[in-house]
Amino acid sequence: GLRTLTVINWTIDRVNQRGLETNSPQVDLVTLPVDDLATYEFIRSGRTTAIFQLESRGMRELIERMKPETFDDLIALVALFRPGPLQSGMVDDYIDRKHGRKKVNYPHDLVKQILLPTYGVILYQEQVMQIAQVLAGYTLGAADLLRRAMGKKKPEEMERQRSIFVEGAEKMGVKGRTANSIFDLMEKFAGYGFNKSHSAAYAMLSYQTAWLKNHYPADFMAAALSADMEHTDKIVILVDECRNLKIEISPPDINQCSYE
Repeated sequence: GLRTLTVINWTIDRVNQRGLETNSPQVDLVTLPVDDLATYEFIRSGRTTAIFQLESRGMRELIERMKPETFDDLIALVALFRPGPLQSGMVDDYIDRKHGRKKVNYPHDLVKQILLPTYGVILYQEQVMQIAQVLAGYTLGAADLLRRAMGKKKPEEMERQRSIFVEGAEKMGVKGRTANSIFDLMEKFAGYGFNKSHSAAYAMLSYQTAWLKNHYPADFMAAALSADMEHTDKIVILVDECRNLKIEISPPDINQCSYE
């Protein structure tokens, strides 16, 4: 179970219950636009306590450097905040390219569209599969086997895959030398690659919690406090955050509190 889903559920229940009483529009996550500029501004401000995946100190530092502006940026943010990309210099490379401090290079014109959203960096496992499909004529099933082989790093399987890849690329009019260097690049990044669909699902929860906290801070913080009430260390942090947001916390009251 994911506690965040409970927090989202309780927040929306409170907001919509009040909406019924005041004839205000109901909040529906299904139709929630993912391009709310105020939410991205809120995330960039670093006030991410209780926001899914974005509340650790390291993540706040990464947000400050990356300055996410779109949902695609959030997906990349989740994928980049892991030991591999952070230690390999891949994060610095990505951020420098995003902010125009470094030139964006593509290993071949055929893969430009695939790597355009990530500034020429192979960030997702799906990109490895797409490159194999577009550049070397792999089926997506075979491309998935290549992705797995790269993750396991078995030398004999890698050599077999390299010859299939280079041969396929040559049939598409790519020079053998270029195909080999692209295969090397894929192999290097495959170790750090993250599953984009997984990252997108996480980014969606990050966005939804940030949206709720930004637009309905009291309801969101009440839900977060209720969901974590048995963890004193967490409660201290959340109470501090309420004070920062100028939200007053009343003591428990049997006439005012709901069961949760």
